[in-house]
Amino acid sequence: MEASLTFSFFIIFSGAALLASLSLYARQPLLIAYICLGAICGPYGMGWVNDLSLLSDIAHVGILFLLFLLGLDMQPQALLSVIRKASLVTLVSSAIFSASGFLVSISFGFGTTESLIIGAAMMFSSTIIGIKLLPTTVLHHRHIGELMIGILLIQDMLAILVLLLLMSGGNGHLDLTAFIKVIAALPILVGTAFVLVRYMLLPLLQRFDRFQEYIFLLAIGWCLGMAELSHWLGLSSEIGAFIGGVSIATSPISQFIASSLRPLRDFFLIMFFFSVGASFDFAMLPSIWVPALILAVLVLAGKPTVFRFLLRGMSEKREFAWDVGFRLGQISEFSLLIAYLAVSQGMLGREASHLIQAAAIMTFLASSYIVVLNYPSPIAISDKLRRD
Repeated sequence: MEASLTFSFFIIFSGAALLASLSLYARQPLLIAYICLGAICGPYGMGWVNDLSLLSDIAHVGILFLLFLLGLDMQPQALLSVIRKASLVTLVSSAIFSASGFLVSISFGFGTTESLIIGAAMMFSSTIIGIKLLPTTVLHHRHIGELMIGILLIQDMLAILVLLLLMSGGNGHLDLTAFIKVIAALPILVGTAFVLVRYMLLPLLQRFDRFQEYIFLLAIGWCLGMAELSHWLGLSSEIGAFIGGVSIATSPISQFIASSLRPLRDFFLIMFFFSVGASFDFAMLPSIWVPALILAVLVLAGKPTVFRFLLRGMSEKREFAWDVGFRLGQISEFSLLIAYLAVSQGMLGREASHLIQAAAIMTFLASSYIVVLNYPSPIAISDKLRRD
């Protein structure tokens, strides 16, 4: 297993370096290179990397670090304000996208249950794509960064409820206790985080702030510890990591922590995009490419339009509303998780599962191009649009 993991890392990172170099010469987004590498080297391609379960688990850590760093840039008061504003936009847009996905699926002969699950998968936008392409120093402290974070957090809560429904569906009944636990878990998580930060974390940071290695270690432990606590309470690990970041955002050392963890985040996110490309069986594509393409186009065109309309209704500027809409104009990594869980519960067939995966990959690729070519981002091809 150790040799296999070493070889897998060699394929992933050496291959990523090669394709990234070619992508930069060809002026293409780097995320495309990572997904294509996964498709080439994964079990449905050359078969050089086969242990996708292990790689997916490792890649999930990248999402946690991404959200932890995001939290470090958010002040608690600003977060509460933006969540209140984002609630209506998120709920209305989710209903529209879910209904659209259901209607497309049912029209192509999928069953009612499968169509409902496919519709649910269309509701969410990718936290990774949205935030990865959002310049940290330029936009995170601006209104656009705060509003996107609010929308994505509410979508995460909706995704948790969908996952709970799927887990209950396998038993044939709805577990109300699980829903009550989720509703009560968030304030418990927030309260615990801020108490531990005030009486434990900040005193430790103040006492040993001269030791950079210790601060780095403590930050990683805090991020992963909050993620595990959140998971134990019935919430997602992602929410726990984000709350962990917000809870120490007021500390003067928060920006040092953020700069220290960014290379580690990028290491794991490369593996995430590799696993996205590697997990798709291209032999299924001929049977689902038409509905997948329709769903992808619906998301790519519909999400920017719907978000633009809803945000304009809240007195946001036209350019701002389009910017947010295009940055959120894709399907989420939560959609992939919904597909995997529904298959394991016997509620979704292999064809329907690959329909969700295909639509997600199409929107990942197309949305990355749209944002990188038209809006400021850390990996923009144009020097004029590149912002770190």
